[in-house]
Amino acid sequence: MKLFHSPASPYVRKVCVLLHELNRQDSVELATVTTTALASDEALKAANPLARLPALERPEGTTLYDSRVITAYLNDLYGGALYPQTSGRWDTLTLEATGDGIMDSAVSMTYEVRLRPEEAQSTEWIEAQWTKISRALSVLNARWISHLSGPITMGHVSVGCALAYLDFRHDARNWRQGNDALAAWFADFESRPSMQATLPPAS
Repeated sequence: MKLFHSPASPYVRKVCVLLHELNRQDSVELATVTTTALASDEALKAANPLARLPALERPEGTTLYDSRVITAYLNDLYGGALYPQTSGRWDTLTLEATGDGIMDSAVSMTYEVRLRPEEAQSTEWIEAQWTKISRALSVLNARWISHLSGPITMGHVSVGCALAYLDFRHDARNWRQGNDALAAWFADFESRPSMQATLPPAS
């Protein structure tokens, strides 16, 4: 299998962390592409008509895209336990959606600054996205710590990758302020070998 990959993408990192957690990182070839919302890689467009990362090309069957589709597929393929089949499954899926939503807003902020000329950037848009992130962080800090303190699921991976992306692209926002419990959890989670093996580039 081949995973269309960018080391800076938090969505791709989710997939790579899962592969490391399942000790299957050597089962998928990483095909690194350079792509943005304004200029899509041709090979990626051929694999995924939306031209979004990640996309998983399989020897047989359709190419899969959207990180949640890919992680669910790989977890099932390799007999993982990152998506519980008990009643806790819904908590896991909601937690994963929360992490992915933080990524969505944070990536949108990044694009606004990096891809648009300064005079065309919308401060209101950027701050609206950060407000969404701040609300989600507060809820994670207040309501989800007991779940995050339990056995690792894709909810943990998604939230961990989202927080790491905030450090990577929006560290000046200091998301840890007022979120002490979440910050303490992340300090432990980011030391996992799977997170250390998938660190984004320095810039």
